[in-house]
Amino acid sequence: MEMERKLSLEFARVTEAAAVASARWMGRGDKHKADQAATEAMRAVFDTIDIRGEVVIGEGEMDEAPMLYIGEKLGTGYGPALDIAVDPLEGTNLVAKGLNGAIAVVAAAPKGCLLNAPDMYMEKIAVGPAAAGKIHLDAPVKDNLRIVAESLKKSVADLTVVILDRPRHEKIIKEVREAGARIMLISDGDVSPAIACAFEDSGVDMMIGIGGAPEGVLAAAALKCLGGELMGRLVPEDDEQMERCRKMGLADPRQILTLDDLVKSDDVIFAATGITNSNLLKGVRFTANGAATHTLVVRGKTGTVRFIEALHRFDKKPIYNLIGLNV
Repeated sequence: MEMERKLSLEFARVTEAAAVASARWMGRGDKHKADQAATEAMRAVFDTIDIRGEVVIGEGEMDEAPMLYIGEKLGTGYGPALDIAVDPLEGTNLVAKGLNGAIAVVAAAPKGCLLNAPDMYMEKIAVGPAAAGKIHLDAPVKDNLRIVAESLKKSVADLTVVILDRPRHEKIIKEVREAGARIMLISDGDVSPAIACAFEDSGVDMMIGIGGAPEGVLAAAALKCLGGELMGRLVPEDDEQMERCRKMGLADPRQILTLDDLVKSDDVIFAATGITNSNLLKGVRFTANGAATHTLVVRGKTGTVRFIEALHRFDKKPIYNLIGLNV
């Protein structure tokens, strides 16, 4: 069953509530409280939506997450049966420290269409529509950079590549620098820059490196809608993780995962609301009687891209009272 158009705005409501709730904790040094606030707000809004949703990517397994855990049912129990991928707060450390790049994220697709990615690492490369179908995860970094530059009609020296600032990326960073491209090192949160690759005015041309597998699926859902590309490969670290990959149906846990492996349908809806400022979205701004939010909503079936700037009046929105924001 095709997802209804109106669900795009319903999922925007979900990420807006999570973003506003967690933004209260910006710079207060408590990433756990920020994540808890986002999770509770997101769950409360999901309860109002007419879907039969099941979390396939969430806050963890049932025994380690009180809500939005993998396998949890979402929605009123009426409407389409959907796979739901969530990250109520992508960039917990970013919010705790008041840094740029934190977002609240939801992706939805018909049941069975989102890869139930285990909580492990994934090698990733993401590009926008111009270079889609031309790059490859196993190609030398310099070759991928040359292809992206040619596709964007730029010189390699004018490209900006986003990489997580981790010791494991020393080799990639060295190769990008030797090729002559610019690098933006980030401390956390690789979903936002992966999506930003699809927007030429974002200032991000490519994202590469090893990050979380669940975040890879979320970014893939957005890029599927936007015409970009993300290739990935799981990085299991022990026998238990290898076995989990096999249970997912991956005969070879180290196989390359294409966009179609990660997201099996074009009938996808993706929504993300900025919590703190990023290359793509403005963060939450609190006003005298509410908050302003900036949200991206994309629908794969139609290719429609919406940027929604919303003003929320806490005194007129019962859901914000429910999640404790009228203080």
